Amino acid sequence: MNCTQAPGFILLGLSRDPEKWQLFFSIFLALYLLGLLGNLLLLLAIGADIHLHTPMYFFLSQLSLVDLCFITTTAPKMLQALWTGDGSISFSGCLTQFYFFAVFADMDNLLLAVMAIDRYAAICHPLLYPLLMTPCRCEVLASGSWGVAHCVSLFYTLLLSQLYFQTNEGIPHFFCDSRPLLLLSCSDNHLNEGLMMGLSAVMGISALFCILSSYASIFHAVARVPSAQGKRKALATCSSHFSVVLLFHSTVFATYLKPPSTSHSSGEVVAAVLYTLVTPTLNPFIYSLRNRDVKSSLRRILNIEKSQD
Repeated sequence: MNCTQAPGFILLGLSRDPEKWQLFFSIFLALYLLGLLGNLLLLLAIGADIHLHTPMYFFLSQLSLVDLCFITTTAPKMLQALWTGDGSISFSGCLTQFYFFAVFADMDNLLLAVMAIDRYAAICHPLLYPLLMTPCRCEVLASGSWGVAHCVSLFYTLLLSQLYFQTNEGIPHFFCDSRPLLLLSCSDNHLNEGLMMGLSAVMGISALFCILSSYASIFHAVARVPSAQGKRKALATCSSHFSVVLLFHSTVFATYLKPPSTSHSSGEVVAAVLYTLVTPTLNPFIYSLRNRDVKSSLRRILNIEKSQD
């Protein structure tokens, strides 16, 4: 087989029917612009309002920054391919896109776990919360998450860079992901696949364990609150986060729950669209629409706050 270690690829995208490209381009351009606007506004609202300079909003601003970068990693190339009909991408470009995709995907996963721990501390230990979640500890948690995400992504990328592929191989996806690349490789990738699956399992299970254990403690603490109003108030502080966790993990599990070397299906592409574009677009709206403080800050920024008597 004519295999090389530095081939070019062709991203086949969402559909091979040119008649659908214009429709897909319009839909995903609107989603991309909406995602950029929503995350930028949320970052602006948190940064401009001193009342939102708390641990919860610090991590939320980190999540918005990650989501902003996440959609920018995959959407522009997809839109360019839909507009021009040319999905070609170099090997180095493919690995670069995958590297940053993995960084921001891991950061989403880690930040959701850190935010669950923050909610656990706020609800289960409210009196100790200022001592537990100090600005220094919040920065350590955020910077540690960034460091872990970059290290894991670099490891993944180095493993993929050792594989051989046929020249101008068609990738049945709209971005460079590990699953289709491992499937298309013409070299023995069992070791690479095993290492990537093992590390992904450790990352996913660890983050999910933090989230589940935090919410188990939260629900147990809320159950002991005597008044119904107190229970609703406690749960309201974590309802948005819980919605984002369900949305993110359900789509990720639909894509990565089976071994990478198994056949790639159109359903996985749909799930990938959900967690790479739809979820990062919805996150700022999920957090802001049900949050009075964020909405109040946005009104002041946009100069649409109603005059008060």
